[in-house]
Amino acid sequence: MSKDNSQDEKGMDQYTEDVLERGISRRSFLSRTALGAAGVGLLGLGSVTAKNAEAADSSKEFAKSSDGGATLNFMPKPKPIAAKDIKTTLTFDVIVVGAGASGVPAALSAAENGAKVAVIQKHPMPVSQGNTGSGIVLATSDKAGIEALVAKLMNDNNHRCNPALLRQWAYNSGEAVSWVIDRAKKGGSPVVDQGSAPQRGIRTVNGYTVNYVTSFFGPKPYTTGDGMRALAKTAEKAGVQFFFNMPAQQLVHGKAGEVIGVIAKGRDGKYTKFLARKGVILATGDYQNNEAMCNYFIPDLKHFGRKQMDRTGDGFALAYWAGGVIEPIGHTKMLHDFDAGPASMCDMPFLSVNRKGKRFVNETVDMSLYNNYLRDAENAGHYSQVFDSNYMTQAATWPGKLVPPEGLKNYMPDDPAPKHGVFDSLVNTHVADTLEELARKLECDPATFVASVKRYNELCASRKDDDFGKPADRLIPVEKAPFYGIHRRMRISTLCSGMLVNENHQALNADGKPIKGLFVIGNLGGGFYGGVDYPLTVFGLSLGRCYTFGYMAGRHVAKL
Repeated sequence: MSKDNSQDEKGMDQYTEDVLERGISRRSFLSRTALGAAGVGLLGLGSVTAKNAEAADSSKEFAKSSDGGATLNFMPKPKPIAAKDIKTTLTFDVIVVGAGASGVPAALSAAENGAKVAVIQKHPMPVSQGNTGSGIVLATSDKAGIEALVAKLMNDNNHRCNPALLRQWAYNSGEAVSWVIDRAKKGGSPVVDQGSAPQRGIRTVNGYTVNYVTSFFGPKPYTTGDGMRALAKTAEKAGVQFFFNMPAQQLVHGKAGEVIGVIAKGRDGKYTKFLARKGVILATGDYQNNEAMCNYFIPDLKHFGRKQMDRTGDGFALAYWAGGVIEPIGHTKMLHDFDAGPASMCDMPFLSVNRKGKRFVNETVDMSLYNNYLRDAENAGHYSQVFDSNYMTQAATWPGKLVPPEGLKNYMPDDPAPKHGVFDSLVNTHVADTLEELARKLECDPATFVASVKRYNELCASRKDDDFGKPADRLIPVEKAPFYGIHRRMRISTLCSGMLVNENHQALNADGKPIKGLFVIGNLGGGFYGGVDYPLTVFGLSLGRCYTFGYMAGRHVAKL
């Protein structure tokens, strides 16, 4: 299936120009610092100078660097590692830093294309999360449908993403996700292809057909982390060498500034230099556990919990000091809760109340956007969906998939039956014979909760939502016992903005020129998103993108 590349080139040029103007690189930061010294504040950075940075305490974003200029304190300039401290030097064609949902596919893809590959991973094993990764089956999809889906994703990303990268996923993801499924099975994974079934709302787009391949590493507690460990076994058989418990410390540069390798530190405290004949691929993930970076790029998420551990933005620092450009402030965030109750009911517009028990939103808002209403310290992402025993009939025509009362027991911590396909520690669905009892189980204030339900029932009876304007056909009362509640907690799954790259996933510098030898993929790569929140348009888009760009980047670098 062919496509017109001219529109991608125009989109890429516009996106790159915008990010270069507003993004954060070492050079642009210093130039803005200089302007700040003259009393000029740009891009919300304010007047930032070495002088006022020096006076700031360690909780601030700016500090004085060792060369006398101002820098971001979460991007400290790497200290040179003396040659005498390097224990071993190893040479490969391709070095991949990070063994996750993009790094492991990149390594295997490079190896299958003839490269000698090493993977450096700071953890003791490959690490990833989630269950579902999606791609488009070109052979059975209408090209108009693919383009309609790209347009929808552009809209859902507030038209701030790089259309060339969206199309790259759209036209290559079917091949890549199918490849991941096949290779993971060879490593012993029980992964299955769910086809188009999970994509209920987008099997037709603007009347055009789109079909999908949807990898599923599950059910929980089995996840994509287990799947990537299986894929890594296949990679090892293909000749890829993994070096675990060995975090990357800094990139190695050639005489012309090109990236030619990585220095990593072993558990014994000694260093190994990994030289790359063809290129270094950074696939180190996001920065959700780096407090300073979060406070700078996504300060509105201060009170939210984190789903992952040890995601400290290491790759951002490596790429930044190599001359890379970080996407502007206002990074895309992914927050949801598919664990407290059925995922298929998360977007159903049942009565929603905050942590205290007060209604706070028009419930037709997507669950992925609820975090914007729950940012304060008291709520910190907590809310509850509330419905009564008539829900199976009254909500039967709503989008989503209802789970009957017997099935809800799988999500109830009070029910003694064994749980299946869930994390026992995260289930949080409850049933009660009175509203007061349900409020206590949901950890709400009973008086506030009961008053909210009473008011909501009055609105349902009038068929007019005077409080939030929800459509009348989505107003169903909470009247008949037993009463049900799902206490969901929005936490950060990942942060989806990163470094500026071109269509080959090669990092770009502040002039928009490729940095020779350096490639960036996964959640460290920028340009694919752009909105305030991750779009749940395509179920499994995040992992599908990681697989696809890992598959493509590994192949590209291997052939250099």
